Amino acid sequence: MVLDRTRDRTDPFLTMIAKRFTRINPNLLTWFALLFSVIAGGFFYFSNPTTELQNFFLFFAALFVLLNGLFDAIDGKVAKLTNKATARGDFLDHALDRYADVFIIGALALSPWCRPPIGLLAIIGVLLTSYMGTQAQAIGYKRDYSGLLGRADRLTLLIIFPFIQHIALHSALQLPWNITIIELVMLYFAVVGNITAIQRFYITLRWFRGEFRKGKK
Repeated sequence: MVLDRTRDRTDPFLTMIAKRFTRINPNLLTWFALLFSVIAGGFFYFSNPTTELQNFFLFFAALFVLLNGLFDAIDGKVAKLTNKATARGDFLDHALDRYADVFIIGALALSPWCRPPIGLLAIIGVLLTSYMGTQAQAIGYKRDYSGLLGRADRLTLLIIFPFIQHIALHSALQLPWNITIIELVMLYFAVVGNITAIQRFYITLRWFRGEFRKGKK
């Protein structure tokens, strides 16, 4: 994951924010993150090029994507700070993250900003990327965060590019084949997401081969 390299630099900032939420059950923060994703998805779904310059729905959507990412980042830290980290909480966090991905990416896939086939491939790429990462851990390997496109990367793009799309409407920027800027982001998710899933799949297969060789000794 590209943004995973900056984790050491962002951890102190996120820990500082998490300390302000230590009175709240970390599982509740996880549910709040899901709620923010539903709201973000709603704004994405109901936004369209005709009315965006009047209602600013893309701005609101990006704001709630930011809140989703923030609460998703601090719920685990709050759990550790309050000694409430459990396997159940970890499972809840990852399960609701997948629902959040579907609400956000799915809403864009069904919106006027994106052609349905590209949206479908984007959802497949996003879900398979996450599945390969957690399935690797389920069969005895570590949880795999490798590859070109992780969740932090996706959320960052979904915070930045709705703003760029809004600004592009002001400038009447027209891309070839009537492609929107958001559709380009979804195409990126479709291509790079599936590449990342294949990367993680291959890494896990290589781990299996290594375990097999150990067993033969």
